Amino acid sequence: MAEENQMGCIFCDIVAGRAPSHKIYEDDLSLCILDINPFSRGHCLAIPKRHVPWWHELTEEENASLFKVARIVAEKMMHSLEPDFVCMYARGRRIPHTHIFLVPTYKGDVLDRFFNALELFQESAPKLTALREGKSMEETAEMLRKT
Repeated sequence: MAEENQMGCIFCDIVAGRAPSHKIYEDDLSLCILDINPFSRGHCLAIPKRHVPWWHELTEEENASLFKVARIVAEKMMHSLEPDFVCMYARGRRIPHTHIFLVPTYKGDVLDRFFNALELFQESAPKLTALREGKSMEETAEMLRKT
């Protein structure tokens, strides 16, 4: 079971009080702490108190708690830090204990640029495919010939 891997888990140590943290909010099943390697001011991690590597392995009650805690802290961020939005994504790979990143982001910051580039890449496939079509190829060739 998931609990077998908790030895040496920094998040389990934080939950148990064996490691320091800056707790922002908690309920019976989850807690939210400041990330020690923040992407921006206020970057937090929402974590379940039980050691579970993947969020989809949480019980329904744990899952509801985790996302409720994430929502509450995101609202706190919006009020106190006034970001453009709070980026949220779930992890559990590098540290095999589910955690949700909550990162206040602002227009032009590193995460805003990253996600804009990712969205442009995601949207570019149809545009690039269209460039291979006969009509587009002929139009491009004609443009270049005229120059």
